[in-house]
Amino acid sequence: MFRTILIANRGEIACRVIRTAKRMGVKTVAVYSDADRNALHVSLADRAVPIGPAAAAESYLDGAKIIAAARETGAEAIHPGYGFLSENPGFVEAVEAAGLTFIGPSVKAIRAMGLKDAAKRLMEKAGVPVVPGYHGEAQEHVVLATKANEIGYPVLIKARAGGGGKGMRRVDRPEDFAEALASAKRESKAAFGDAQVLVEKLIDKPRHIEVQVFGDNHGGAVHLYERDCSAQRRHQKVIEEAPAPGMTKAMRTAMTEAAVTAAKAIGYSGAGTIEFIVDASGGLRPDRFWFMEMNTRLQVEHPVTEMVTGVDLVEWQLRVAAGERLPLRQEEIRLSGHAVEARIYAEDPARDFLPATGRLHHLKFPEALDGGSVRVDAGVRQGDEISPFYDPMIAKVIVRADDRAKALEALGKALDETEIAGCTANVPFLARLARNGEFASGDIDTGLIGRHMDTLRQGRTAGTHAVALAALAASGAKRTPAGDDPFDAFEGYGHFSRLGHRGRLAGAQGEWTYALEALGGGRFSITLRDSEGAEETVTLGPDEATRVVQWPGHVAVFDGPECHVFQSFDPFSLAEEAAAGGGSLRAPMPGLVKLVRVAANDTVAKGQALLVLEAMKMEHTITAPHDGVVAEIASEGTQVTDGMVLVQFDEAG
Repeated sequence: MFRTILIANRGEIACRVIRTAKRMGVKTVAVYSDADRNALHVSLADRAVPIGPAAAAESYLDGAKIIAAARETGAEAIHPGYGFLSENPGFVEAVEAAGLTFIGPSVKAIRAMGLKDAAKRLMEKAGVPVVPGYHGEAQEHVVLATKANEIGYPVLIKARAGGGGKGMRRVDRPEDFAEALASAKRESKAAFGDAQVLVEKLIDKPRHIEVQVFGDNHGGAVHLYERDCSAQRRHQKVIEEAPAPGMTKAMRTAMTEAAVTAAKAIGYSGAGTIEFIVDASGGLRPDRFWFMEMNTRLQVEHPVTEMVTGVDLVEWQLRVAAGERLPLRQEEIRLSGHAVEARIYAEDPARDFLPATGRLHHLKFPEALDGGSVRVDAGVRQGDEISPFYDPMIAKVIVRADDRAKALEALGKALDETEIAGCTANVPFLARLARNGEFASGDIDTGLIGRHMDTLRQGRTAGTHAVALAALAASGAKRTPAGDDPFDAFEGYGHFSRLGHRGRLAGAQGEWTYALEALGGGRFSITLRDSEGAEETVTLGPDEATRVVQWPGHVAVFDGPECHVFQSFDPFSLAEEAAAGGGSLRAPMPGLVKLVRVAANDTVAKGQALLVLEAMKMEHTITAPHDGVVAEIASEGTQVTDGMVLVQFDEAG
């Protein structure tokens, strides 16, 4: 076994690898960019080496710096995690040329499966079923459009390199093909450095079911059953589970045999995932699944497999890379129970899931659950900042129970008890999905989230009880006394009269003024007046503010999975921030202006596309908030910060 390994990654996967390595007695080396100097994975590792600026291209994607760090620290092997350089054959060659071990598959295997078009041709030759489509080299618009017509609409344009939904576009009509193709190619080029795409038939009721495979360097290959990843938004996985709902014995046998055949066809070693698209319109049938792609690395969703098999996949990776045989034979790998994973991201569902940034002023996850076990894989801690430079994942919450119904119930409870404040997160969206009736039935497909998007994104508004709790916190009436005045120890005590306080709060639903009066015994009366003059008085007891947190100028009240954030104003302040004018459109996040669709003096209509902003590896179309005339617009190639003016409208126009 290795004495020391270097982890060429960051965030939760780096922390995940470190945990297993420590348990096995293997020392770890972390690498970090300037933005991650104080990151969790840096503090967990035995050693840490800086590798450059915040931009991934100058740090985590710079293979030479990573290899130099491994040699400097005496690491014998490099674990790539997922993303970044994990599926880059050139990096693997450089690692091996430096006399180090790459904890993953061979260069040959990565190259064989790295490009979707070539992989599908290889799988077809090996007898693995492949989805109908065009996987050739020609990339001219006329060729691809002709092939789309031959395949029959709707079709799916997919980047041949990479994954995660990037460079992927659904096209329902021939007249939409040209724009979708151009957008897919741009996004693929930006994300993977490869603009080539393939075109496939869109399945009527698709399910995304994948099989975890594992091989060693002695010819061994096994599967660890399947995962269902059909709960997707824009081709990105949201909730994953194992085993797949409704899986039959015949279907599982056919699918896992095909997966192991695929792995053996390329002499695969290490952890890998064979992804299949399934036509679920007639239930799960052995003749209705097709190979999509192979991920030649550990998957984000690997914990659900670990929870139902009891196997530590990272431990297996280390053992296989060190030359050992697979720890278990196929017949020794058993399924037990049901596991579900929810990906918690810093994103705002109400704003079309725009990535969010900010400091995690409060972070709390459940440690135990009734009716199930819970595991949290996180790469951040309270006080950390979600930056615009990397994927905005905060954590993964994974639960296991005896069956699927109990697992979904446990996941809902776990999300209810999750508390994140300071940065907008998708926790309420995930909780609503976990309790969605169609999802709970198990009759799912990749379009489920889209069909229920309106209700899934619709959060609960803050009621007067939540506003009163925020007012109580903002008043400081329950604050622990900082001084030595003995009278301060009596909650609600005033020297000349009962303690009272007046103030103002602003939240997502509006503004309120409040008047607080202490009633004694830990009870408070709070009269709220909204911006329209309506008043309501709320009485709070001594134990009601248990899920309320504060940071300078803000109060957050947790209500189940919802987080209601209020801005508190100093009642003695005479100056207020001027309201933002309606004559400008500002950047919703830091990013790069990739494409500008209008010019100064153009008349635009509400909802019209104005420009394309590239941020967090994805393209976001910015549309006109109202009819108007463009006075100024940011130019292509401009790097913008959050809140920077993108478009200035002519108010007279």
